[in-house]
Amino acid sequence: MVNPTCALCGQQAESEDLPLTWVTSMENGRRLVYCDRCARENVRSIESKLDSAWW
Repeated sequence: MVNPTCALCGQQAESEDLPLTWVTSMENGRRLVYCDRCARENVRSIESKLDSAWW
């Protein structure tokens, strides 16, 4: 299996397990993950359920 990769910045997790500080999102039927830094920078947009195209 492949290590999870942040959908915004491309950072890869160190293992196959998703880190607890990362965020998952369903957008247009796709499961996306965001690293802790990208999630923290875009927390308002994530909580507003805006698609990442609007960030």
